[in-house]
Amino acid sequence: MKKKWISSFTALALVAAMITGCNSNSSSESKSGTEGKPTGKITVYIGLQEDHAVAAMKKFTADTGIEAEMIRMSAGEILAKVRAEKDNPKADVWYGGPADTYVQAVSEGLLEPYKSPIADKIDAKYKDPDGYWTGVYVGAVGFASNKEFLEKKGLEAPKKWEDLLNPAFKGEVVMADPASSGTAYTALYTVLNVMGSEDKGFEYLTKLHPQVQQYTTSGAAPGRMVGMGEAGVGILFAHDIIKYQEEGFKNLVLTIPEDGTGYETGAIGIIKGSKNQELSQKFVDWTLSPEAQELGKTVGSFQNITNSDAVGPEQAVKLDEINTIDYDVAEAGKQRQRLIDKWSTEVK
Repeated sequence: MKKKWISSFTALALVAAMITGCNSNSSSESKSGTEGKPTGKITVYIGLQEDHAVAAMKKFTADTGIEAEMIRMSAGEILAKVRAEKDNPKADVWYGGPADTYVQAVSEGLLEPYKSPIADKIDAKYKDPDGYWTGVYVGAVGFASNKEFLEKKGLEAPKKWEDLLNPAFKGEVVMADPASSGTAYTALYTVLNVMGSEDKGFEYLTKLHPQVQQYTTSGAAPGRMVGMGEAGVGILFAHDIIKYQEEGFKNLVLTIPEDGTGYETGAIGIIKGSKNQELSQKFVDWTLSPEAQELGKTVGSFQNITNSDAVGPEQAVKLDEINTIDYDVAEAGKQRQRLIDKWSTEVK
């Protein structure tokens, strides 16, 4: 009888251990699927174009078995939402949009550091040294001009920032609002550098203001407006202009400011307090992989990409062939809120 009691006790202990092991992974943590893949669900605040964003979520789930729900917003909107949800995060990952917005988020304690092993393939200038954000793509600021508008007015497409001050462009320029758009803030910070100082930069922006027909929420929206003939010239990222050209807006003329242009480092970071840290790290690893970075060109995204093993789109602007400024992401992020507030007060 004693031996049978011991045997029964051992069996019960084994069952209890198995149950404990199974319950150790909550629904918010990584689990093993039938094929050894982790399962679970994450929420991603995403700043990519809609078609790219949808494709990325589907491909990530297909590759990893992890479900991904996305909410698409502009970079400034994402920052505001992450800030508002600081004490109770509703999302796990922030994917896409200029890195200077992430720098501001780091200063406010909104991101979690993570150094992906795949980040070794990415140049140091495109990632945070402490792992708070990692660059996924790079895109330069450009001008989109409507060909019919130029012909009607007898104008050439603007080739320098000063060209936008031509009286013929009054009320014909569209750009996004720096408070909501990472694209527009990149343009703002670029202007300050090109003009040589903050004072001269704001003097230029004040002169540009009467030329502006509308400040949009989305950074890419000006390209579509110009393509549809609703405005003469738009300020936005070159890769978005190329995207519109590829989608059929053949009346769009792309020019890059010869006197200097800035660029974004589109990034990814994990939101602090996320309940899905392990799954979020897997998402970061995936976005940095060649397969994920090469996905963009299949759905009309023409940024330069950061993984040295990945092959970028042929249509992308060649960064070594244009006049790029020394865009200091850390400084741009540090000064971001102050410069936006100044722009809102003195310009808009």
